Amino acid sequence: MGETAGRRDATVERQTKETKVSVRVDLDGEGRATIATGVGFFDHMLDQLARHSLIDMTIRTEGDLHIDDHHAVEDTGIAIGQAIRQALGERRGIRRYASLDLAMDECLTRAAIDVSGRPFLVFRAEFPAAKIGTFDTELVREFFQALAQNAGVTLHIENLYGLNSHHIAETCFKAVARVLGDAVAIDPRQADLVPSTKGMLA
Repeated sequence: MGETAGRRDATVERQTKETKVSVRVDLDGEGRATIATGVGFFDHMLDQLARHSLIDMTIRTEGDLHIDDHHAVEDTGIAIGQAIRQALGERRGIRRYASLDLAMDECLTRAAIDVSGRPFLVFRAEFPAAKIGTFDTELVREFFQALAQNAGVTLHIENLYGLNSHHIAETCFKAVARVLGDAVAIDPRQADLVPSTKGMLA
């Protein structure tokens, strides 16, 4: 689908022997979310990602949850990343960079992004608990790795301090949402330009 007729939206369908994922994103949305992955805590985090980025997201994942949540979470991250990459098109007019310190109660997490076309993840967060409910906390990193790799973004996430695993995970998703939304927003001063001295980012 991609960037067509001035719109920046895309739909991705991904099916493997382990999962079936459908994702639609609209980069110029209002943060509306319709999400069903079968993983309750993950749905909650994806809702935060949409709401605080102001990117509309429709996500449906069917996965081999009888094994564990890993494939569903990773493949959803892949599909969201691919959809964002397609919706960005040539990345013309975007702000490209953003960073933020985000607080939640006792917890502070920093995120920084470069929508560069070069995928890279730095993830520095340790979780006091191995699980949040039934959700494996190690899957937070797996999701962001899949997202960064497939969206073509450089993404740095660091939890500076925090005691509650739920808060740590939630601040990671909210901080990434904010920087992603800011970085893909159109800068009216260079709406027709690709923000790179190379002349391309895709």
